[in-house]
Amino acid sequence: MQHRRHKLLILYATQTGNALDAAERLAREAERRVCPINLISLHQYDPSLLPQEEAVIFVVSTTGQGDTPDAMKVFWRFLLQRNLSRDWLKGVLYAVFGLGDSGYQKYNFVAKKLDKRLMDLGGTAILERGLGDDQHPSGYEGTLDPWMSSLWRMLNMTKPEFLPNGPDVLIQDTVLIDQPKVQVTYHNIENTESQFSTASDLMSLDILIRSARSMHPGKSSSDRSEHPDGFLNMVKNLPLTRPNCGKDVRHFEFEFASHAVEYDTGDVLEILPGQDSTAVDAFIQRCNLDPDSFISVSPREMGDRDAYGSRMPVKLRTFVELTMDVASASPRRYFFEVMSFFATAEHEMERLKYFASPEGRDDLYQYNQKERRTVLEVLEDFPSVQMPLEWLIQLVPMLKTRAFSISSSQSAHPNQVHLTVNVVSWTTPYKRKKKGLCSSWLAALDPCEAVSIPVWFQKGSLPTPSPSLPLILIGPGTGCAPFRGFIEERAMQSKTNSTAPIMFFFGCRNEDADFLYKDLWLTHSQNNGVLSEANGGGFYVAFSRDQPEKVYVQHKMAEHSRRIWNLLAEGAAVYIAGSSTKMPEDVTSAFEKIVSKENEVSKDDAVRWIRALEKCGKYHIEAWS
Repeated sequence: MQHRRHKLLILYATQTGNALDAAERLAREAERRVCPINLISLHQYDPSLLPQEEAVIFVVSTTGQGDTPDAMKVFWRFLLQRNLSRDWLKGVLYAVFGLGDSGYQKYNFVAKKLDKRLMDLGGTAILERGLGDDQHPSGYEGTLDPWMSSLWRMLNMTKPEFLPNGPDVLIQDTVLIDQPKVQVTYHNIENTESQFSTASDLMSLDILIRSARSMHPGKSSSDRSEHPDGFLNMVKNLPLTRPNCGKDVRHFEFEFASHAVEYDTGDVLEILPGQDSTAVDAFIQRCNLDPDSFISVSPREMGDRDAYGSRMPVKLRTFVELTMDVASASPRRYFFEVMSFFATAEHEMERLKYFASPEGRDDLYQYNQKERRTVLEVLEDFPSVQMPLEWLIQLVPMLKTRAFSISSSQSAHPNQVHLTVNVVSWTTPYKRKKKGLCSSWLAALDPCEAVSIPVWFQKGSLPTPSPSLPLILIGPGTGCAPFRGFIEERAMQSKTNSTAPIMFFFGCRNEDADFLYKDLWLTHSQNNGVLSEANGGGFYVAFSRDQPEKVYVQHKMAEHSRRIWNLLAEGAAVYIAGSSTKMPEDVTSAFEKIVSKENEVSKDDAVRWIRALEKCGKYHIEAWS
């Protein structure tokens, strides 16, 4: 273990990239203090080595309803083993920084439970855990900056050998700026094109996606986003809402262009969205790049050479299109810091340096994240900056897949996948119009054009229910999407066997504006259908704006309190899907009131009852922001 001596270990678990960003920031600040580091994703680290470390910094995000990121699941299971003693981590110094959103009920839940577990195993905290909050005026960095300066101070007191120059002496950034993490090689064209000449269109597209995305430094090795599970063609693009009602929700139907992939109800479809070609061209032009050159990208560090896949050369324009989010994601703070080194106009350099400093943090947050400035917009605001392609590849956010709940049953629609999608658009604080990349791209697709869409199938947080399980479903707005699949599936099952009842609570603003799938629900709630009261189920809808006082799903639940309790008493499972703002909390609170009232128990007992339901896998929430 000699090579590990005096190396500060930074372990991170990220879901959307923020925790990686924060971990890389910690690593850079350590390097500036001549502190040697190891930066590793938790899924690549062997947890049995933890007792041999001297000091470990954990940077972990919380996802969904208090869930651990995928990269941390194996590590966390290891840490929970009963045979680990109370002094297993004796002598190991640790610190935890969490990333979360205080708008969620289980705010920073993962960082809190990790901190407690490390302490229970005998670890010594260098300082109190830091909890980054998306709701802070400067985002998570509002907490990270002060937490980090305390970290260096405390580390210097406990392990001075890590910081030979003390906590405040920084080496010049110009030394670090010469070293981007990647290098780009330009290739001669002829040898490359022959590989595609014999492949089918779909196979060529698959090879391109795999080659480009496997070379991007932003992918993690647990990432499946290099290799699509299949390709879909859109066959239907139907509006579900009345024009000009304030929202645009679409029903999309797709058919498999490649081999069909089997999926279950409750599964999630991930789509790699197409980028606007004018934005891609504008980015390439702004950065003085040659779109037709063939490139491959590899890590600068020799030891990592295999980390970026096969590195088959791809056209520069294709690489940008498939991997670099130039026109929807906002760049990170480090992007501004690096830009300041390449600015030739004095006033631009000053502004960029200010943005990258702790004093300019709040102004940067207002300019960048709050306004959702894109990479292209930022580069256009600072015309004197010319960044090398290596730095652009490293710093432009990776183009991410977008996840949607599948709203069809495969047994009802063989060879098809359906989605229910809210086409996202909003106005920024400075009245700039913005729209969601993937939803707008899908809405603009013409089913006649047969565009091949790369997709991945994932298990969602709503497990497929068995036909004999009674269900209580709550899905306001597009939260109804997975339940359309559930109800179609049960209707198919009920043709051959007896099935358990379903109660479904749906909510929208107005009956005539956004009552999604109205005919479908009403059909299944009549003539002994799977949603009919005659079968022990029921369909109930809350129109929030059709009367002076607001009516939401929880009000409809209260009206049917006795029937909900009877179904729960019969062993029903609860499924909740929709917006993550207040809805899951309000609905959970409505269930607690129903249990308390109908079962004649205290509020605390009702809360415990719902918790027990959750523990035994009968209370599921899938929420999205």
